[in-house]
Amino acid sequence: MSTVRARVWRFTIEKGKAGAEAVQAVEIGQGPLPVSLAAMVNANALACDLRKKVDQRVRDHEISLLLSYILGDQGKGPLGVDCTALDSSALHIKRFVSECTGLGVMSAASTALFDWTHKTGGLSSFDVLPGKLQGVYAKTGVRPDLLYDLADGPVAGEARGRRRDSSLMFPAGKGTPEQRKRLEKLAQWSAAHGDHAFFMSWVWLGLGGVYVDIFLPDGSAALKGLKTDWIEVPGDPEPWEFRVPPPDRRRAVDPAPDEELVAMLPGVSGQAATREAIRQTGPAVEEAMTRAFKREETQLGTLAGVPVRGRWIRGDLLGEARHEVLLAVLGERIELNRRAQRERLASLTGDRLDTYLDGRLLTAVRPIDGPRPGWDRISAELLELT
Repeated sequence: MSTVRARVWRFTIEKGKAGAEAVQAVEIGQGPLPVSLAAMVNANALACDLRKKVDQRVRDHEISLLLSYILGDQGKGPLGVDCTALDSSALHIKRFVSECTGLGVMSAASTALFDWTHKTGGLSSFDVLPGKLQGVYAKTGVRPDLLYDLADGPVAGEARGRRRDSSLMFPAGKGTPEQRKRLEKLAQWSAAHGDHAFFMSWVWLGLGGVYVDIFLPDGSAALKGLKTDWIEVPGDPEPWEFRVPPPDRRRAVDPAPDEELVAMLPGVSGQAATREAIRQTGPAVEEAMTRAFKREETQLGTLAGVPVRGRWIRGDLLGEARHEVLLAVLGERIELNRRAQRERLASLTGDRLDTYLDGRLLTAVRPIDGPRPGWDRISAELLELT
């Protein structure tokens, strides 16, 4: 299990007649955020429209490309970056790596901070929202990346990533102009969508490894009970404040949602309709997983009596391989103790495997310089979580 250094902020939005008018953020503190490389691979393998055809060759290539630049540690070391390779790459490749890393770290942050899992709540991408949500959220303009369905309401997640040249991985003082501009736009988006809850993670990639700024809404019912016991160093109590410019009225924007827009689902409205629409994607995801299971030719074994098929792929494309990745699909879902999986990942040491099971997709990452673990060992560690 690797870690990234996280700096956590709480922010509030001041509202006026024109919507969001000001943002104030206060640093809570810093600490080591556990990030499983297998979980990062899992999150990015699922970051596509599963309702359409998924080409496993493309998925494998994207995973290998990501791990060509991001360096994991089987122990508790920091997540690293091959900056020499990253700096030699084309701009669009740098963006791909930073965005994939951002999504993976945001998923780790959501697990560590509000104990989110696919079992406790649904997840949708704003790029491929369920059909029932097409009228709820604006189709153009600023949009976050992911939509989490938590017990106390939907929360939008924004994942950003940037290469940082400075030896000081966190920008000194308050947030950067880029972060401010994005928070301004997200605050406007929130106000236009009924004060919708959102949070933002901003990953920094550099010689010091991977660092992340996490901005959380203060007082949001949807994010109550945040788990911040892993924060070690208290933050600066001096707030970071800035004004939010009014939206440009010359640009055409989609209308703000109202209750009528979500009334397509009988008997539910508001947050309940949003939650129900997210959950209706479940059958499509199950069908995609079933197709993926049928495509796999090699049966690895069984897990709690359920057949598992998959294969190992090379974990990077540059020079000598450093990682190997197992991508496997279960014939059906099995129930895991999700809290036990989260705690296991947080305490992962060099003698344990970096594995992650989400729904029916199982991923594992191993260093190439050691023996490949057999299925008996993989299944034995996973069965500890049932």
